[in-house]
Amino acid sequence: MKKAMLTAMLMLVMLATVTSGRGTPSPVHATGAESGEDIRITLFGEPFSAERSPLLVDGVTLVPLRDIAEALGAEVSWDDGAKSVKLQKGASEIRITVGSADAAKNGEPLRLEAVPRLIGGVTMVPLRFIGESFDALITWNGGTRTVAIDRLQSLPAVGSYDNLKTLLDNARQPMYGVAVRAGAVAGAEGMTSVTVQDQAGSAAFNAKTESPQAPASSTMKMKGEAAADYSATNTQVEGVDESDVIKTDGAYLYQVNKDRVVITQAVPATEMKVASVIGFEGQSFRPNELYVDAKYLVVIGSTSRGADGTGPMPMSEASDSLTKKMIVPIRPMLTTVKAIVYDIADKSAPKMLREVELDGDYVSSRKIGAALYLIANKNAGYAYAAKSGDGTPADEAKSNAPAYRDSAVSGESLPLDYKDIRYFPDSRETSYMLVGGINLDRVDQPMDVSAYLGSGQNIFASEGNLYAAVTKYEPVRAEPAAAPQADTGAPATPGADALKSKIAAPSYETKTVVYKFRLEQGKTKFVTQGDVPGTILNQFSMDEHNGLFRIATTKGDMWRTDENTSKNNLYTMDEALKPLGKLEGIAPGERIYSVRFMGNRAYMVTFKNTDPLFAIDLTNPAAPTVLGALKIPGYSDYLHPYDENHLIGFGKETVEIPVKGDTADPTRTIAYYQGMKISLFDVTDVANPVEKFKEMIGDRGTESELLRNHKALLFSKERNLLAFPVTVMEIPNKGSANSATAYGQFSFQGAYVYGLDLTNGFQLKATLTHMTAEDRQKAGGSWYNSDRNVERILYIGDTLYTLSKGLIRANDLSTLQEKGSLAIPQK
Repeated sequence: MKKAMLTAMLMLVMLATVTSGRGTPSPVHATGAESGEDIRITLFGEPFSAERSPLLVDGVTLVPLRDIAEALGAEVSWDDGAKSVKLQKGASEIRITVGSADAAKNGEPLRLEAVPRLIGGVTMVPLRFIGESFDALITWNGGTRTVAIDRLQSLPAVGSYDNLKTLLDNARQPMYGVAVRAGAVAGAEGMTSVTVQDQAGSAAFNAKTESPQAPASSTMKMKGEAAADYSATNTQVEGVDESDVIKTDGAYLYQVNKDRVVITQAVPATEMKVASVIGFEGQSFRPNELYVDAKYLVVIGSTSRGADGTGPMPMSEASDSLTKKMIVPIRPMLTTVKAIVYDIADKSAPKMLREVELDGDYVSSRKIGAALYLIANKNAGYAYAAKSGDGTPADEAKSNAPAYRDSAVSGESLPLDYKDIRYFPDSRETSYMLVGGINLDRVDQPMDVSAYLGSGQNIFASEGNLYAAVTKYEPVRAEPAAAPQADTGAPATPGADALKSKIAAPSYETKTVVYKFRLEQGKTKFVTQGDVPGTILNQFSMDEHNGLFRIATTKGDMWRTDENTSKNNLYTMDEALKPLGKLEGIAPGERIYSVRFMGNRAYMVTFKNTDPLFAIDLTNPAAPTVLGALKIPGYSDYLHPYDENHLIGFGKETVEIPVKGDTADPTRTIAYYQGMKISLFDVTDVANPVEKFKEMIGDRGTESELLRNHKALLFSKERNLLAFPVTVMEIPNKGSANSATAYGQFSFQGAYVYGLDLTNGFQLKATLTHMTAEDRQKAGGSWYNSDRNVERILYIGDTLYTLSKGLIRANDLSTLQEKGSLAIPQK
């Protein structure tokens, strides 16, 4: 009973969530009468008393508006006639009306999860909304039934270029290589014995076996099919769009095609035609991905310029075939991430509205409504000092500062002031993480840019928060070497002293540090940070549910056989990224290949020789538990929800082969991957998951982009449709004893289109290729990145479209008969 009550109160802490026209608020799990007298509130660590006790309405905590708002530094104005309240703090203005869930912040519409109400002349509003609107962090302690209102974490500023150099020098200090006494026992992470032979000799060492890296994988949610009759990019979180190489708005197709963007009229399918081509020839910009909505096309790519501010220069004297080429000068180059925003009211003539750039390399991006967020990493090293300008220290400092450009403000690249750059005190990273945000509907509003000394590697975003994860290596202290012996005057023996000592190999523990940022209408604000043991696989290792953060990691090494062998873990954290619950030691000796969080459950696939699928219960976030597991051959690189009791796995089949001649372990086997495997897992009986259906494609060497990029998947449960691009390799005359280790020969590239239901499983409906008969005849044993390779499959209405760089083909969604095709003009 106590556990159930704790769980309910943990859910209660989700209080109220406000949405900026960004979809549905987080669900509320607690229910009950309109009371909350036993709920305590602390403000910045001190007990807080209001004129009225908190009110609990259907799991949402309401508090007296004026007391909380004024305590947070806001001015409160009451309009008795309109029964509305205006809150003002600095540049932020909020308007709330009693009896209405509709509100506004700085003119932008918001929707509250609970309706404000007047009780005894006191206006009661959702606590979370009012707290987060004024840069406060709201957390819940279920044990003490206390809601805490705290300030966001404050980070120190870099301050100056000299201080930056000091921070970078400190970050570059060696983490390992500590000398220890001869005969010392290996440390927690293992210590390799190194024997120094003599001045001319070489050191003998034990080579570490490296485990193969699995392809990264990621997730999808179809655009609400009742609202729009076309497919959208497969994304991890509904309402949070992710960029891709191809998108549609239901009438047109938008495709990154080499160094240009091609816009094609797709409807009707029998009359497809290219509407326009946005070219970037003669520029240093190369498009990579894009976003599309009803008003805007956003093209994201990379560009480069000289470290002295100049860009690549075209050849002034060259033959006609070379005049369009660019030569990268022999000088240090700086890369930038650029987003170009177009008005696409006229598809035949897109109008450029704005360009924004961030120094560094592209990490990721997200689009939530009209808000676009970009994340980049930039090396903070100062080995090269630009020679432009007057060459003074001030000029050097300016040249080495991270910069950004926003055409809405200036055509020039603007360096950030070191006073505005923050750093994470415990970070050893020597890169900046730059986060930029714009509101596409507000061209007059400058890009919001923040920079942090400490990079980001994997990005997860909910509608309200962005999480950046980075691996951190912490040194493990070894026992120091014994003090040198006193000098006896005896002649030295070469190598004798060296033989008395050993040197610690690189010895460290890995952690994943997570940085949390609040997202609001194109602006970001750092909230807090936390860390967990181990490393993550990709963005699907992270999740946010009802305000709580969940993360899955692998710690240790697969090649180890002691306590430091790889183990897999799952952690839950509160809104301040403080530890809440943990489940450690899953599948020792294996590592995570895929993870999928689905509400109060998580599914984890680990692998070494077999594929255990673990079902994990997260109903009580403070105590995650394994509900059941299924062990089968093969592994899944990507897990996708079918419904609440079924999920689809995409990966590889495997075959175990005994290792001959291993006298130390005669039973040892090695798993060899085979063809691609898709599985439908049934977790209705969560204690006993089963592989209900499976489908094999090709033999060893078969590959699909889907196994490393979730955006390559097209899935619609309502339409009984599953499709993805695949390159199939097949072994001719299969059946020999060595077939498990043999690679297949090329046989197909294109789209596999399936029907999928719970009765019949996977039903292959068609294999659609853009290759011609001549292409197939010329193909040898392997294949290449051809312009005829199908990259994406999508649907509009009753038509299925396959797209390669050279062709768009339309097929009837029911019969899969071809309806039309369009050759994409090449340069």
